[in-house]
Amino acid sequence: MTRTLATVERAVRVLEAFDADHTEWTLTDLAAHLGQATSTLHEQLTTLSASGLLMRVSRGRYQLGWRLLKLSSALYGSVPWYAPAHDAMNALARGTHLLTFLAVLQHGAEQAPQVLCIARSVQGRQGNAVAGETQFVLPPHASASGKLLYALHGLDLPSGLPRFTPLTLQVPWQEEAAQIRRARLAMTRDEWEVGTSGLAVPIMGSGNEVLGALGISLPTARLREVEQLSRRLQEAAAGASWMLGFRRPAKASSVP
Repeated sequence: MTRTLATVERAVRVLEAFDADHTEWTLTDLAAHLGQATSTLHEQLTTLSASGLLMRVSRGRYQLGWRLLKLSSALYGSVPWYAPAHDAMNALARGTHLLTFLAVLQHGAEQAPQVLCIARSVQGRQGNAVAGETQFVLPPHASASGKLLYALHGLDLPSGLPRFTPLTLQVPWQEEAAQIRRARLAMTRDEWEVGTSGLAVPIMGSGNEVLGALGISLPTARLREVEQLSRRLQEAAAGASWMLGFRRPAKASSVP
């Protein structure tokens, strides 16, 4: 890894530490969170603040800078489906009191496709934290969104994927992918972390393309409500897809 790339990756790690639950950090707390020396981190924070990507507020605390809002506005402006999907995500969170999220499949020219969580709900969350709340890159084999997007794009899973729990990768991928394509619904049960499960369905565009995944992360105990939750999830995604011009009637789906 070149020195320039290492510097950029450290800066990205700093910025990614800020989320809906951590809108401010002190130097000491952030250094402990990232496992870095305070002297090294202080230099990074100073550079990021000078660039406008961070800003220092009272009592030596740091927040994300306004320059990031400008960049995010440009990104969201180039993704017209984001606003309807985001509204559906938040409405679903309020109705289910669960963590909901949007994920996309990123195809890199020189790297394997990645499943990226681009938005998470703030409203509607109750109970203990669940696996995936702070992750940006989702495992394609152990997250519902990852499975859904890989299956609907006809992708094989990469080799050498980690087994997070005894239930990870228990079903042959070709068999599970075919089931997901039939149901238009993906489900995980204790595959990323014991006690956490997930559901995901696609957000569709006017050209019948898969734009992204709308998902729910939930305590495994709530899978007793899987029929009801799956229906609400599919209705939310169908509403957003309709606004985006998708007109193919939805088929009845069975839970995997």
